[in-house]
Amino acid sequence: MIKTRFAPSPTGYLHVGGLRIALTDFLYARQQSGSFVLRIEDTDRERFVEGGKENILRTLGWAGLQPDEGATMSGSGEITEMGQNGPYIQSERLDIYKKHVDQLIEKGHAYHCFCTKDRLTELRKVQEASHLPTGYDGLCRSVSLDEAKKRIQNSEQYVVRMKMPQHGTTKFVDLIRGEVEFKNELIDDQVILKSDGFPTYHLAVVVDDHLMEITHVIRGEEWLSSTPKHIVLYDMFGWNIPQFSHLPLLLNPDRSKLSKRQGDVAVEDYQKKGYLPEAMINFVAMLGWNPGTEQELFTLDELVKKFSFQKVNKSGAVFNLEKLDWYNQQYIRKLSNEELVERAEPWLIEAGLNRVNKQFLAKAVALEKERIVTLAELPKAIKFLIELPEYDASILVWKKSTKEIAKAMLENMEKLLNTIDTQDWKKEFIEQKVGEWIQENKYKVGDVLWPMRVALSGQQNSPGPYEIADVLGKEKTLERLRQAFSKL
Repeated sequence: MIKTRFAPSPTGYLHVGGLRIALTDFLYARQQSGSFVLRIEDTDRERFVEGGKENILRTLGWAGLQPDEGATMSGSGEITEMGQNGPYIQSERLDIYKKHVDQLIEKGHAYHCFCTKDRLTELRKVQEASHLPTGYDGLCRSVSLDEAKKRIQNSEQYVVRMKMPQHGTTKFVDLIRGEVEFKNELIDDQVILKSDGFPTYHLAVVVDDHLMEITHVIRGEEWLSSTPKHIVLYDMFGWNIPQFSHLPLLLNPDRSKLSKRQGDVAVEDYQKKGYLPEAMINFVAMLGWNPGTEQELFTLDELVKKFSFQKVNKSGAVFNLEKLDWYNQQYIRKLSNEELVERAEPWLIEAGLNRVNKQFLAKAVALEKERIVTLAELPKAIKFLIELPEYDASILVWKKSTKEIAKAMLENMEKLLNTIDTQDWKKEFIEQKVGEWIQENKYKVGDVLWPMRVALSGQQNSPGPYEIADVLGKEKTLERLRQAFSKL
């Protein structure tokens, strides 16, 4: 069975690049009727952030990328695990890694290294000064196992390194890049077990991917140069090698690597700003992937059917915030008014608008649905319908009109609208009635509609006056027209 895995490190938040990898894992596993595994790689204790695991799982849940196996989060917020190949959190698998490191040492594929940090720092300085490739020089390769055991008994600090072949090449076929080849002599002996007893990424990822039966390893291209080390480890253990795919980097608009210096990189930042998960998923899926058609809007199910590694670009993909905004607008417009109110509830609560009648809110959001970019913008956009903002009387006067005309129009408009029965109070009927009145009296449209719209919204820029009147209802509409008249 096809098995993919997403294996994030809990460093505080889920990076948008991580979401892209998780999505690719998810799409390919679903497309092939396979299994999507979620593993937490928390062996780098220096970068570990408390609550990071929970944050990643919550964010993936928000994005709709639920694993078939591995770590997951219960409804109460606890981390649970499902599947037969656990634990799925690496810090709980230390005995497994130690056992496999011992196997490599016994077979002569790994060795204890007693080099101090000072020696390694000095070695790097010499290599850099001589314009040589930096890396470990293999000094401890010659330390026998018996000597190593004695030095360990004497409490000497050590790490364990793998013995990379010093000749030949390591080749593999990448699903995105095709055949890739590395010279073994240019790859140093990688640390696989640190002095604190924790494995490095290189050992843990190989052991876990094998024991969890992963068939396809999908990750960012920054791990491309590590792949030969992993392939050599697979060979050392005598295991089958999975298929590798390395996704190109995400880039800033200036084509530098995507970084927090130029904008948000955490998925939760976009979540807090009111981006919809379906918009985020659609946008991220299209980063460096081309469906081969003009279609831009895809549901998750459509992405599963359409995805192909052959259509992933080898070059980096630019993270274009304007394009994400466009996607979010499209998905907001697809929501029903009632669903939009529901989705925006956290922001409405924060703005104190949650106590407003939901039926009224549904009519209010309909006015702004075409104008907002994110859910976070909605409370501010509709607040004028609930509470008329303070405004200067001068903005009631159309630029081609006068204060006297504006005052007369507001007074006459209030009288006209007062004649409409409450049951007829609908946008279409109001528009027809006012339109006929303008024609009969040969008024200029701007002289009438500008002061009406400003009176109802308290703003220079707002939806049209008929739409606002429809939402406000007869009583509030007349009250706001009278207030505007008083201001003049």
